[in-house]
Amino acid sequence: MKFAIITHVAHVHDKNEYLAYAPYVQEMNIWFKYVDEVIIVAPLKIELTEIDIPYKHSKIDFRNVPDFNLTTFGNILSSVFKLPSIIWKIFRAMQNADHIHLRCPGNMGLIGCFVQIFFPRKTKTAKYAGNWDPKSAQPWTYKLQKYILNNTFLTRNMQVLVYGEWNGNSANIKPFFTATYSSSEKENIQKDSLDSGVKFIFVGSLVSGKNPMYAVKLIQKLLEEGNNVSLNLYGEGSERNSLENYIQTNKLENHIVLKGNNNKEILKEAYKKSQFVILPSKSEGWPKAIAEGMFWGSVPLATKVSCVPFMLDYGKRGILLEMDLEKDFQTIQGLLSNEDDFSAKSNAALNWSQKYTTDIFEAEIKNLLSK
Repeated sequence: MKFAIITHVAHVHDKNEYLAYAPYVQEMNIWFKYVDEVIIVAPLKIELTEIDIPYKHSKIDFRNVPDFNLTTFGNILSSVFKLPSIIWKIFRAMQNADHIHLRCPGNMGLIGCFVQIFFPRKTKTAKYAGNWDPKSAQPWTYKLQKYILNNTFLTRNMQVLVYGEWNGNSANIKPFFTATYSSSEKENIQKDSLDSGVKFIFVGSLVSGKNPMYAVKLIQKLLEEGNNVSLNLYGEGSERNSLENYIQTNKLENHIVLKGNNNKEILKEAYKKSQFVILPSKSEGWPKAIAEGMFWGSVPLATKVSCVPFMLDYGKRGILLEMDLEKDFQTIQGLLSNEDDFSAKSNAALNWSQKYTTDIFEAEIKNLLSK
């Protein structure tokens, strides 16, 4: 089988290997086990980062396209000159492929949504990694992708993998999940008592959409009220400088630390040592940081976006943040004062998340590709 991926994820070519963002590549390497050849249509970048890893496949045909976006008038204007080449490369890749795979939402996914209309008989899948909730506020380009993918006249012979179950979906849509850890990695985790100090962890890009500053202010509030708490933030992004300045200005260096980007093994150990994982994000699909933390018994604190309420069983497996500092402080303070409630939530989180392993994920992918 010749498998074509259309993705906005930026890649690096280094030492005869193609590398990209680790969680994405780890997932695609599972798909690659069941295909003979791979065509990748994506942009290239220059800088290799610590969270880039290589694909595992011997036959990769990489077709470089320029990066583009539609966020400003100037960008739209420059994109007009790039689009003919991009559309042609996507069309040719789909023409050459036995199976077409779109990564959405994203600019490349948007173009892919239009081009795949011309291949109604080819087998197709799409991974919609964003928030599929039809009531959520989203960019028009995201809504357009969702409309095309959900429309059974425009999009045929397609299975669209989405997070959560929502009303109004067509036969194209398949509720799905993602996974980081295998069944063999499961452990009997015993969290430290809350009396010995409480560790919080934030994992994600340090950008406004992930709201790391809110996590910092929550920990600051808990400290001011006499709690023995700490927060480690893993990730990089445009908010790093403002976070550093805030931490220094408020003398929080002994309790809140920016750890930068780290690999899977370091994050795994950090999750194990943390009693809570926090992600006050404005928008998510399937938040990997929350699912990963839950796998190791960390109680999740997350916003009510996308399928997060389902993941947290509407508060039974964690705390759904209101994004009101005083209200959220009071809820967390109440849990810190009740070790039994914390243990119940921790165990519920672990038992739920450990059902979603890479073994089960791989079996589902194999089934998708066999159809």
